[in-house]
Amino acid sequence: MPTDVRCLVKSDDPSGLVELVGVLDLPAAESLRGALLKCLADRGDTVVVDVSGLRVDEPAALAVFRAVAAEAEQWPAGRFVLYVPPAMPDTSWGEAGVPVARDLPEAFARLAAPRPVTTLRDDLEPVVGAARRVRDLVTEGCGRWDLPEVAGSACIAATEMVNNVVAHAHTPMTVRLAARDGALHLSVRDWSTVLPRFGGPVAPSSTGGRGLLLIDTVARRWGTTALDDGKVVWAMLHPDDEPA
Repeated sequence: MPTDVRCLVKSDDPSGLVELVGVLDLPAAESLRGALLKCLADRGDTVVVDVSGLRVDEPAALAVFRAVAAEAEQWPAGRFVLYVPPAMPDTSWGEAGVPVARDLPEAFARLAAPRPVTTLRDDLEPVVGAARRVRDLVTEGCGRWDLPEVAGSACIAATEMVNNVVAHAHTPMTVRLAARDGALHLSVRDWSTVLPRFGGPVAPSSTGGRGLLLIDTVARRWGTTALDDGKVVWAMLHPDDEPA
């Protein structure tokens, strides 16, 4: 009989409370991965994942939480804590590889530790003026978080990320940025499932294809997370780096 795991937004709490309901085994793990990544992309901040309605049939499937955490960690503020009520049996929750709390107040408290993260966000339409707005947002964030060294490079990366949505995705987008561990993290979430393809340097005679190359030049790390209904393109810029 097929298993089913649904990811439901249970609360509008600022930190977010997501409830998982169903049966978790290895075949269901991939659908759970996609559902959780989508929740984190849409919430944009940290969330508590309530597993009280989840039955774990295969403890090895708990590794899906580690995979989601590793991917979302690249975003400006994609972290979560598992809320496992005391009444639930110990199903080797250590396999999840993420923080586990046994009551809700503790779970929400752990989201602020060891680092509370403040994000800036803007929802943009796929129009030419979107690039100017994202540069204003980046400049504001770098000034607020005392990261003037990365402002220029971050404006380049953010401009190219937004312009790719305007030119290719043609959907609304959500831009987020945050400062963590001395670096600037930024992401652009859109609603096109077509993923950008990076082919490295382009010929001097080419009239396009340099957007991802510019991002690769100025960012320490960058990448794309595929979602069921779109994607998140993210980048991290560090003040110790100088553009090539």
